[in-house]
Amino acid sequence: MAATVAIALKPPASFFRGGNRRDGENGFSVARVSKGERFTESIVRLSASTVLFLGLTLRVCSPASARLPPPIIATHSVTENKIDSGTVSGAAEENHGIVNEEDEKLEADFEAYKAKVYSLTVPLKLVALRGSVPPSWIKDFMSSQGKRVRLKTRFRANLEEIFFDLSTSSRKAKKGSALEADMISIGDSWLSFAIKEKLIEPMKGVEDQDWYKSLSDKWKIYLRRNLAGENAPDGETWAVPYRWGSMVIAYKKSKFQQYKLAPIEDWADLWRPELAGRISMVNSPREVVGAVLKYMGASYNTTDLDSQVAGGRIAVEKNLASLMKQIKLFDSTNYLKAFNVGDVWVTVGWSSDVIPVAKRMSNVTVIVPKSGATLWADLWAIPAVSVACKEAEQIGGRVRGPSPLIQQWIEFCLQPARSLPFTREVIPGASPSALEGLLVSEPEETKKDRTKLDTNLVSGVPHPDILSKCEFLEPLPEATLLEYRLLIDSVKKQSQEPGLVEKLKDIVSIWVQGFRAKLHS
Repeated sequence: MAATVAIALKPPASFFRGGNRRDGENGFSVARVSKGERFTESIVRLSASTVLFLGLTLRVCSPASARLPPPIIATHSVTENKIDSGTVSGAAEENHGIVNEEDEKLEADFEAYKAKVYSLTVPLKLVALRGSVPPSWIKDFMSSQGKRVRLKTRFRANLEEIFFDLSTSSRKAKKGSALEADMISIGDSWLSFAIKEKLIEPMKGVEDQDWYKSLSDKWKIYLRRNLAGENAPDGETWAVPYRWGSMVIAYKKSKFQQYKLAPIEDWADLWRPELAGRISMVNSPREVVGAVLKYMGASYNTTDLDSQVAGGRIAVEKNLASLMKQIKLFDSTNYLKAFNVGDVWVTVGWSSDVIPVAKRMSNVTVIVPKSGATLWADLWAIPAVSVACKEAEQIGGRVRGPSPLIQQWIEFCLQPARSLPFTREVIPGASPSALEGLLVSEPEETKKDRTKLDTNLVSGVPHPDILSKCEFLEPLPEATLLEYRLLIDSVKKQSQEPGLVEKLKDIVSIWVQGFRAKLHS
């Protein structure tokens, strides 16, 4: 609908007469007007003002007035705009078609992205004690994890080499150092030292892991330590066991039968006069003094000799002196060589060392003493990363923490199926679950193919009656350890043991006999 408004403004009569000003200085003359004309003129003015006001009001109220120029007071036409619905509908359909094409293209691109294969691998670096990890573990773990795992394993001949790497400054560390590993092997006797020296770090959040929940309380209590490396019920877990064993005594049956000697059954047999000078033993103060304490019916973890041992320190010193007269060689490196070449008939050492040597020999018996022995354990621990990121990268080490695969690796190592290499005696030792008597039976066919060893160990584990009397070596106060060392030094001075030259002669003699044995074999 179109509407036309015509406004005609007629100026008042006074406009043509020069206005109604009374100021005569400008030369204007003011004509007189009658009352009737004034009334008519006022009405016209009022009408014009009203119409003008209404017109302006309509324009100001219009939404488009802000964007349009001011109105012209003249004849003006306002036409109502009409929208063609057909045109709008067509445009909408066209836009919808464009959107559909874009959606289809995005969908096709996403499907192409999903079809691509990306190579994503997660590294896991291990540095372990040689001979402590069954080879089948490496193969089975990689098979279970698939191609995403990049497992690198390095082995060291002994634990001292691993600790040397950990103690070495990162600036001097070489490629392949234990510093770059996600996990390392560590002996339980080294655990306190490693914690105090900040060589390893605690395992965070293990309480929520399934493998930790299945671990026996005996292991949990033993591995919880404070920052000083001492046993602490509320301490953190610093390591996880994957293998354990015990101290054993091995002796040559052929020699015992030849001289009609009674078999060895307990620690007391080491004090028999006929065995004087026929024994070799590891050179460890805890093990040497511990054997004396066990012989006297005390604990390996005795902290006060006077109050906890019958007869006190004097009795311990006396029995230690008599034992040292029986021992021909205290040497953690050569004690098995002396046994192998026949220089001694009896040897005392860790089952992980003794059993492999005994299997290669004939007519050897290996026993765990009836009154119990010390237990040892190989553990997985996380090396502490205190080096700067740049230094860590230079030796190929981790920068932001250990591999996310360590939990899978630990859980894998603690599975019951992992104990088969131990029960089959491929590797000496036992699975952590066997500490509670949980043994995995070995197939009969593998038993037939295995070399039979005369021992009271069952699948690498002491008999339950003996196991209940065995002990882990717990951390002792520094004062007690110092007392042990002073005790040994005092006995050495009293016993008039051979000097350095005589010791060297004994070691050379052992090596010569070993060389001759190889020539005749």
